[in-house]
Amino acid sequence: MSRWRPPAEKSTALITPQGHARLKAELDELWRVRRPEVVKALSAAAAEGDRSENAEYTYRKKQLGEIDRRVRYLSKRLEALRVVDAAPADREAVFFGAQVELEDVANGELSRYRIVGPDETDAKLGWISIDAPLARVLLKKRVDDEVRVELPGGIAHFAIVDVSYPAT
Repeated sequence: MSRWRPPAEKSTALITPQGHARLKAELDELWRVRRPEVVKALSAAAAEGDRSENAEYTYRKKQLGEIDRRVRYLSKRLEALRVVDAAPADREAVFFGAQVELEDVANGELSRYRIVGPDETDAKLGWISIDAPLARVLLKKRVDDEVRVELPGGIAHFAIVDVSYPAT
């Protein structure tokens, strides 16, 4: 049995200004604060002598590798991202950055989602990726349009109640 896996599907390279600032702040914090702390702790652990049985040295080495991996990822990702800082000309339709209020046709429940880039999704805030099935179905729809979408829990039927674009 091989370890080969098909490559992951490319995610959309769009991001809001707030999401971009958050990723830059994370990169800056990792590079300027966390990495120097770990390097200092690693050299202190290395100075203790025998590294083969030094748990602190092994832990710090692994921690440094994780930080470096994340720094590499963020550096490449930030170069590839396109910041979308303006609302579309047609503010009545659903596009990237829209805040959409949906009514579940089956039970009348209201839910609110914001369509954001894949790097800034947050289920607690109701921020869904533009690559998510629900967001894909909502794109270019307008208030009072109805959509059907296949979700992990089955097929759902929603009516669009409101579309707005938060101030950036």
